[in-house]
Amino acid sequence: MSWQNNGGGDRGPWGQGPRKGGGGGQPPDIDELIRKGQDKFKNAFGGGGGGGGGASVGGGRNIGIFVAALLGFWLFTCFYTVNAGEEAVVMRFGKFVKTSEPGIHFHFRPIENVEIVNTDQERETPIGFTNEKERQMLTGDENIVDAQFTVFWQINDVYSFQFNLKDKAESVKSIAESAMREVVAKTEVERVITSDKAGIEEEVRQITQRILDSYEAGIEVVRVNLDEVRPPVEISDAFNDVQKAEADRDRTISLALLEQNRIVPEARGQAAKMLQEAEAYKERVIAEAEGEASRFEAILAEYVKAKDVTRSRLYLDTMQQVLSGTDKIVIDGDGGGVVPYLPLNELNRRSGAQPQSNQPNSGQ
Repeated sequence: MSWQNNGGGDRGPWGQGPRKGGGGGQPPDIDELIRKGQDKFKNAFGGGGGGGGGASVGGGRNIGIFVAALLGFWLFTCFYTVNAGEEAVVMRFGKFVKTSEPGIHFHFRPIENVEIVNTDQERETPIGFTNEKERQMLTGDENIVDAQFTVFWQINDVYSFQFNLKDKAESVKSIAESAMREVVAKTEVERVITSDKAGIEEEVRQITQRILDSYEAGIEVVRVNLDEVRPPVEISDAFNDVQKAEADRDRTISLALLEQNRIVPEARGQAAKMLQEAEAYKERVIAEAEGEASRFEAILAEYVKAKDVTRSRLYLDTMQQVLSGTDKIVIDGDGGGVVPYLPLNELNRRSGAQPQSNQPNSGQ
């Protein structure tokens, strides 16, 4: 169907404005437009400029090849591979569909998309290395320390990891920092810096894991490493002086305990020895007293029987005991004294320096 105009003159295929001095506009020829469009389409896909049937068949074959190639490329992009130690999350229009284990899988693009997550990778979150406020913490004995530590963690539930936490690393960092502050706040500064670092690391790991599990974060905290714990720079000198004073105190206490451990056993041994000697002395004195008492009783019995004889015997025994240690010689006065030529010194030597005495008779 063609359109005529009243003004005469040719127009362009899409119609042009009236010529100078011409009449109204002429509408385009629809059949001509369709024919020209087909020719351009055929030329674009190798149909050539001729209008024969062979050209039409060649153009259709080229279109089929193009469609097949496009379909093959689409199928190729629909396959994806999940390696060992990885899991894939499949989502359809942004909604979770499933997770895929290692292997080759198929999904429909573009209505489905896949995100592959490495579950074996050990991730780390450092805390306190760049931010001073993060590492300054108050201890249980009201001291301030700079604690720099690192949290190592892995993914153990891909679905929970992908959909339950928005910012995973920042969440781990905030939770671990809070846990560390909680543990340090109830621990003395000496234990934090030196003696109990391993216990603090394990307690922080447990607290962090418990909080992440309550959030269903799909994260497993592998370990926590306290890289460096020290007093703030502003008070480090004073802190070191305090530490030295405490070390001196502990050393003095240790020396005192060592001396105590040496002296106390000796004193206890001496006390035990004195007690034993006292017990032995008591037993000896009691035995001697009992013997003396028995002897006195025996002498008393004999004295009652023969008083004169017993009295003389007691006198002689007593004089023997008294004079046995002296260098004097006692003789009987009835003997007329000492003979001038009597060798008294020789007598003393022969008797072993024991004086020789003549016992008085019973009448003296």
